[in-house]
Amino acid sequence: MNILEVKDLKKYYGQGENQVKALDGISLSVKQGEFLAVVGTSGSGKSTLLHMMGGLDTPTSGQVIVAGKDISTLSRDELTIFRRRKIGFVFQSYNLLPLMNVYDNIVLPIKLDGIRPDETYVEQILVSLGLEEKRCAMPNQLSGGQQQRVALARALAAKPAIILADEPTGNLDSRTSMDVLGLMKTSGERFGQTIVMITHNDEIAQMAGRIIRLEDGRICGHCGQPGRRQEVSHESRRAGAFYA
Repeated sequence: MNILEVKDLKKYYGQGENQVKALDGISLSVKQGEFLAVVGTSGSGKSTLLHMMGGLDTPTSGQVIVAGKDISTLSRDELTIFRRRKIGFVFQSYNLLPLMNVYDNIVLPIKLDGIRPDETYVEQILVSLGLEEKRCAMPNQLSGGQQQRVALARALAAKPAIILADEPTGNLDSRTSMDVLGLMKTSGERFGQTIVMITHNDEIAQMAGRIIRLEDGRICGHCGQPGRRQEVSHESRRAGAFYA
């Protein structure tokens, strides 16, 4: 079952000679439970693609279908609610609220939706990510790796249809990056989550089950076997308030 479908997606900026084709006809699908990595250099269109998938920006043309819903048909308020319920975000900047402790940061999107958090499920996530002893800690009391784990826990806690991760280890050292990615993969498998991650780092991308490479706003290659590097040319060269 495809949980995410992107159909002939285009995003153009400007006109005439100054027109920039950030996305130029992207089509792909992601199956439920899959871990997909989208790789590309700066300017390849990978961040733009992720923002379109998450309804954080609108395409020039094409469709993004999440859990059977064409998100382009939703009003602004409907899209906000849909994102909160169906899409979990993990960004490299963590986006934790400094005056809330770990637990409150994790359950904030759920409470904004007027829903009582599933305490047992949240506790399972805390244990899975090694945060059970940090539930009352404030963000400034955590390391960068711990803050990124909290951001991942927040994305998992709402039981979204899909998790979108934008360079989730960009602010972490290499060892912590691999630890966080390993936890992301393990928790995704444990809780049946679908993950789409964008990165410029080939080594990190190997953690995924499938890799797609972008260049100049187009898909230029696929790799279905993690651990085997894909040789392609490199000729070509963030998000707002999504919870409220």
